[in-house]
Amino acid sequence: MMTSDLSRRSFLTRGTMAATGAALAPLAIASADREPVVDPKSPAAAAGTLWIGGDLQVSRLGFGAMRITGEGVWGEPRDAQAARAVLQRAVALGTNFIDTADAYGPNISERLIKEALYPYPRGLLIATKGGYVRPSREKWVPDGRPEHLRAACEASLTRLKLEQIELYQLHRPDPQVPYEDSIGELAKLQKAGKIRHIGVSNVDPQQLAKARAIVKVVSVQNRYNVAERGSDNVLAICEREHIAFLPWEPLAQSVQKSWRPDARLAALKAIAKERNIDTSRAMLAWLLTKSPVILPIPGTSRVDHLEDNVAAAKIKLSAQEMARVG
Repeated sequence: MMTSDLSRRSFLTRGTMAATGAALAPLAIASADREPVVDPKSPAAAAGTLWIGGDLQVSRLGFGAMRITGEGVWGEPRDAQAARAVLQRAVALGTNFIDTADAYGPNISERLIKEALYPYPRGLLIATKGGYVRPSREKWVPDGRPEHLRAACEASLTRLKLEQIELYQLHRPDPQVPYEDSIGELAKLQKAGKIRHIGVSNVDPQQLAKARAIVKVVSVQNRYNVAERGSDNVLAICEREHIAFLPWEPLAQSVQKSWRPDARLAALKAIAKERNIDTSRAMLAWLLTKSPVILPIPGTSRVDHLEDNVAAAKIKLSAQEMARVG
């Protein structure tokens, strides 16, 4: 594990800057504890790198481990060996940020990560989440009670075979529990050494402000893609405060499945056709170009899809192309 005594908020971003022309200034903070771990020659590193929490360096194209479970994010995968192979290939391609949650399966995604990758390679950051329960395939029920979060964190530590979770995220605010109580419990777990850094997910600006008043928040995970930008205001806060922004559903699956017209998606598809790349790569390239704090976490259960996604790391959209998309 990497260690650091940094006390100030720091977040060094390298690689692609915002295509709007207003590039964000990276925080160049010298510290002997900031140990680079990303192989600059790896395919994923072509996306650039960033530091989470000021002390954990990751390539700026992660992997979302939701889809390695069964259909509907429920139960065992159809081919567990293939699921483990995807995880191993992701790491081999230089992806050292894997996002998961105890609700995926439930519990199965975390277990597969341990089976595939333990003992973990140097520099691998496994981020997991707690705060949802799955009474059935169709139901996702928020549970932000402090006692549940503590039990969930302890169980994740056991499944992942870790002494400390380097990034633990509250999966969703629970409307039945004061948000401050949920975040406060994560602060206690951090103080106890169970978790290193704290992230939040599915939040609005007011909830993010509440969390940041209690703990140092190093990441936010919200739905965000070329067609769905309801979290633009949250992204703006993350840019200003140098907080990692992890867009879930980065490939706009819901919009594409609905077949409803979207002018921004149509513009990006036209650019992809002109460049002779597939739409998925163009979507990931758009996110990487949109903001230097964005860390996409596309997920898949197939190695060929994984390799296609990682290939997006080397694609840069021009300011003119970004303007066309809007």
